[in-house]
Amino acid sequence: MDRIRVGVVGVGALGQHHARTYAAMPDVELVGVVDALPGRAAEIAGPLGTAAFTDYQSLFGRVDAVSIATPTTTHAAIGQEFLNAGADVLVEKPISNSIEAAERLVAAAERNQRILQVGHLERFNPAVRELRKLVANPRFFEAHRLGLFSPRSLDIDVILDLMIHDLDIISLLVGHLPARVDAVGIAILSQRIDIANARIHFTNGCVANVTASRVSMEKVRKLRLFQANQYISLDYTRQDVSVYSLEGTPGTGTPQISGRKLTPPREEPLALELAAFLVAVRNRGPVECSGADGICALSLALEIHGQAEKAQAREFDRR
Repeated sequence: MDRIRVGVVGVGALGQHHARTYAAMPDVELVGVVDALPGRAAEIAGPLGTAAFTDYQSLFGRVDAVSIATPTTTHAAIGQEFLNAGADVLVEKPISNSIEAAERLVAAAERNQRILQVGHLERFNPAVRELRKLVANPRFFEAHRLGLFSPRSLDIDVILDLMIHDLDIISLLVGHLPARVDAVGIAILSQRIDIANARIHFTNGCVANVTASRVSMEKVRKLRLFQANQYISLDYTRQDVSVYSLEGTPGTGTPQISGRKLTPPREEPLALELAAFLVAVRNRGPVECSGADGICALSLALEIHGQAEKAQAREFDRR
């Protein structure tokens, strides 16, 4: 492939940035953008010098690869159609709203021998990449992902919308399956859970306490973890990592704690994610976040959702 022909389906809050990023890449031709709202498709396409469509099937046969940034409930169905049409697919997180639909999407990629990458963006955050070099057998996580209310992504709750970012990263770092989940969540400004907390016990004994809210007054994106003789704090937004280590041999005198901050060069995670996807398209794999990885994060998110709903029902019964 001299130039990879790409398209973007869904150019709302997220998809518009996929289109912008592709349009700026060398050796990439942004063939067109698709949105169900004609005015929206044209609004994004015009400045980027590409075509606007309202029917995603208009891209069949015209693109080698596509980003799908439509509502979550449509991810699997649209993704399958593109895979069947011979295109490689990057689907925004979460991979789908159900395990069954996600499995059909993964099966379509395998059947058609196409690339499928799931857009778990934080894997490409430079600070997360630094963190992955430091983590060895973590024992406890504390994650907070808080944001202002927005009308986007109201087809899913805050667990699938925001918390799933941290669920993916924590699962990646722990490397073991969840053994037990306890969760609570409530709807505040929408018809779905807007704020949730989960306590996850993994099979190796690690515990994660994860909070997500889309009705907060400030934006917070932080992950903290503890492992033997070390405390590490990650700020996703600032893209830095603070490391505090216990120096010397425990029990041999006054412990000394040393601290350092890692600040890798700032980069746009989306640009790194799309570049990695296109490398996989050219080389026919592998991808950083596979369909199986997407299903793993989705499965944990759905378990948390189920436990939160049970907790709500118990509280309602008590009243």
